[in-house]
Amino acid sequence: RRAAHRHRLSHSLTMPDKRPGDALLNPAAFPEPKVRPNNPNFGSGSCAKRPGWTGDAISDAALGRSHRSSLGKAKLAEAIDETHALLGLPKDYLVGIVPASDTGAVEMVMWSMLGERPVDICHWESFGTTWYSDAVKELKLEKVTNIKAEFGVLPDLSKTDASHDILFTMNGTTSGVRVPSLDWIPADRTGLTICDATSAIFGFDMLPWEKLDVVTYSWQKVLGGEGAHGMLILGPRAVARLESYKPPRPLPKIFRLCKGDGTLNGGIFKGETINTPSMMCVEDYLDALRWAKSIGGLPALLAKSAANFKVLADFEAKTGWLEFLCAVPEHRSNTSVCFKMKAPSGEPMGSDAVAKFRKLLEQKGVCFDIGAYRDAPAGLRIWCGATVEQDDLRVLTLWLKWAYQQVQAAQ
Repeated sequence: RRAAHRHRLSHSLTMPDKRPGDALLNPAAFPEPKVRPNNPNFGSGSCAKRPGWTGDAISDAALGRSHRSSLGKAKLAEAIDETHALLGLPKDYLVGIVPASDTGAVEMVMWSMLGERPVDICHWESFGTTWYSDAVKELKLEKVTNIKAEFGVLPDLSKTDASHDILFTMNGTTSGVRVPSLDWIPADRTGLTICDATSAIFGFDMLPWEKLDVVTYSWQKVLGGEGAHGMLILGPRAVARLESYKPPRPLPKIFRLCKGDGTLNGGIFKGETINTPSMMCVEDYLDALRWAKSIGGLPALLAKSAANFKVLADFEAKTGWLEFLCAVPEHRSNTSVCFKMKAPSGEPMGSDAVAKFRKLLEQKGVCFDIGAYRDAPAGLRIWCGATVEQDDLRVLTLWLKWAYQQVQAAQ
């Protein structure tokens, strides 16, 4: 069966592309592809489960048990320890499980740490813009430098000041634009670097870790976990800030990283969570960590994401109606891959036509959740993290071509 699938896939991939400017396209001239993705989930959060996942993966979950029990605490501690090991973090970096996904982790850090000195906020997509807005409107910080760019563009990170705190997203999930390296961060900085890494971590190289004082992410991205839980990684400079700076604002319980005496609440980084986690989600995250280890660890995850991206990059290069939202190759995300679409005239494809394109694919059951984020320009956003398989992406490209032809023929 698999051999037949590969034969049909190879044959289908040789079908010619259609380019903007072709004559009116005839649906009958371009029949449906004969192959379908094994997993049609290409959304950017929650993301596809790891290959081979079934409900049996969480059969050992501590359901009905307290997260404070010895069993519950052991599983939470295992999740922390295995994360630390998989990422290859420095020994003095701490890992904790916190409430409210990556959003909760970022907000917890902002409310607990910012205000001690000026802050530079670099943003070029929806979530980074939210962090800037919250710093100004909610925290009411007075010394905030706004370093921004439009969708598809990376701002000039050299404008940051190493004596300031710096908050940035490593990968613009909604814009398909990533930070290509950390060379712009000085080793002798005096401010903190706070990195929202939710769609970057496990997807591309973030070394050296010592350039990042705070890292946040959530389970439902590259590892294909479930939502609602955030991960907080603190370097020693971040811990020192927490213990030396008392923010001039009340902190709700779920944001408190220090005890009443002002010292770090170390229990958070041993599995003693601030509030009750889902032990089902914890088990699912443990399964994802074990899978990652089984395929070769972090290097294998990075290699899979890069290979997945190449499938779409090769497709875009020969397809005249699809174009990366990010024009600079070095800045293109290899996890949340964002595209603009063109009509046969070469003009941008209208939002209604893009919506029809996506709906057609969903109706066929071959592709779900690939629409651009609601704040982004009309287009596509296709997840290429390590839980997605290359063959599924290759098959997806056949359906993308087919759906484009059908939509244009109906205009």
